[in-house]
Amino acid sequence: MELQEKAAVPIFTEVDRDVFLREIYPERRPAVLRGVSLGPCLEKWTVEYLARKGGDKEVKIHVSTVPQMDFLHKNFLYKTLPFSEFVKRASETKHADFFLCEDESYYLRSLGEDVRKEPADLSKQFPDLASDFHVPRFFEPDQFFSTVFRISSCGLQLWTHYDVMDNLLAQVTGTKRVVLYSPQDALHLYLSGDKSEVLDIDAPDLQRFPDFVKAKRYECVLEPGDLLFIPALWFHKTLALQFGVGVNVFWRHLPPHSYDKKDPYGNKDPVAAARALQALERALHALDELPEDYRDFYGRRMIQRIQTRTHLDSLSGTKTQDDSDSPTTKPG
Repeated sequence: MELQEKAAVPIFTEVDRDVFLREIYPERRPAVLRGVSLGPCLEKWTVEYLARKGGDKEVKIHVSTVPQMDFLHKNFLYKTLPFSEFVKRASETKHADFFLCEDESYYLRSLGEDVRKEPADLSKQFPDLASDFHVPRFFEPDQFFSTVFRISSCGLQLWTHYDVMDNLLAQVTGTKRVVLYSPQDALHLYLSGDKSEVLDIDAPDLQRFPDFVKAKRYECVLEPGDLLFIPALWFHKTLALQFGVGVNVFWRHLPPHSYDKKDPYGNKDPVAAARALQALERALHALDELPEDYRDFYGRRMIQRIQTRTHLDSLSGTKTQDDSDSPTTKPG
């Protein structure tokens, strides 16, 4: 069986704002940052401390009978628990109290107070805990978008997806494996929206997903205190090797008008990209008006035009006759 090419995510130590912005950020590649001060959370955030400080604030969580959660087919339920009870259950392997089964898995992605309008912000939703976590100042304050709690049961796997903002994933407690794929491998990941249909990346169904092996796999294991820089559009999938608590910090690295103002999660495509995708759908509907052989021919021309605008083709200087077409070009 053909094997996927693999590479380790590089690890950097002694990273401050200047080093990050000068040496790491411009590369637009994932990096593990080790030794950055995250505050007293590293020592304080035990299960008991989290439960006491988080208290009875209700949180919306994912609950599944299996640890491999699948967003596309929704193999989980949304439930609500007091934060203290959620943390207690998520840290257990067997549950005296449960929704589905005694070994069910839990996952929290914290939300804003008004989930339709407000991004997650630890300082607002969990002020007593937020003071323990020091947000790395690797971006300008006015670029800040959200701080998101990510708390999961041991063994829990999330689906492969991308985000449209740059972010830092801080691992506070527990260990976590993260696998990433470059945006340039998007065509090999069998996308449905922003998510990959390949649920099991360690034993993929290559009859359904034969091109998945062409995607280069980048991998790291985050230890407590590690930061993972995940550039926008890089696909990533996490596996909790232990019960763990993390904080995602997202910031707007594009001009403010680039983002959808009605996006509290920070995962909607940039406004211009959304327009382009809508235009593509209209173009495909227009092709449906043609006979099959014409549809195939003009579909191939469209693909060719798109290929000439991709990053890799522009680097290689590849040009085709079609690339020189313009509205003023006269037919031959």
